[in-house]
Amino acid sequence: MSGHNKWSKIKNKKGAADAKRGAIFTKLGKAITIAVREGGADPTMNFKLRIAIDAGRSANMPNENVDRAIKRGTGDGEGGEMAEGLFEAYGPSGVAFVIETLSDNKNRISADISIALRKSGANSADPGSVLYNFEKKAVVSFLDAKEKIKDADEFEMALIDAGAEDIEIEDAGATIMGELSSFQRLVEAVEVFGIIPDEASLQYVAKMPLTIDESTTAKVEKIIEALEELDDVQHVFTNVG
Repeated sequence: MSGHNKWSKIKNKKGAADAKRGAIFTKLGKAITIAVREGGADPTMNFKLRIAIDAGRSANMPNENVDRAIKRGTGDGEGGEMAEGLFEAYGPSGVAFVIETLSDNKNRISADISIALRKSGANSADPGSVLYNFEKKAVVSFLDAKEKIKDADEFEMALIDAGAEDIEIEDAGATIMGELSSFQRLVEAVEVFGIIPDEASLQYVAKMPLTIDESTTAKVEKIIEALEELDDVQHVFTNVG
């Protein structure tokens, strides 16, 4: 999913350090704003907004921040027009990166990403030269699967009926993956079992995951960290298995 262990990554998101909390809230707020602009301010009618708000609450985002982001989306708050962007890059040992952004200044974020990549040991790639190695999927994850799933067979059958293509269940957590069109059905199917997803999003997933050694892993994590420090970077995906 993204260069480091997925369970520790989810835990880190949920227990973000205070020093980084403001930056995380900025990213989450942008996701809420763009969801409102695309589908309206009612989360019961706008599933993308509901998921964005859930992500904010999972990260302990204050209600006033959520309300402010919604107002920006409806045009009642401050802030320029934001646009989604996609950047591609290569790192050490053939590791590929897909970088999703949300910014009100395309030239600024393009320059910021180029600098971050160069300083951390990666290189920008031409559009399409990396992306063909990935496919976009609906991904739903939650921690502590052993405690939350009472009947694994019943759970898996329900998720398959909802459109799951791959179900991975470990003691530490569970990940369900499916086509984009099945996203809402997968989230709702998990919630039927009384489980609130810790992460539910559309992600770029590698078609052929790459295995790398510890030394390369450390370099990849440095690149991911440099990119995620940029306020306009929403998500970073790699082809690391």
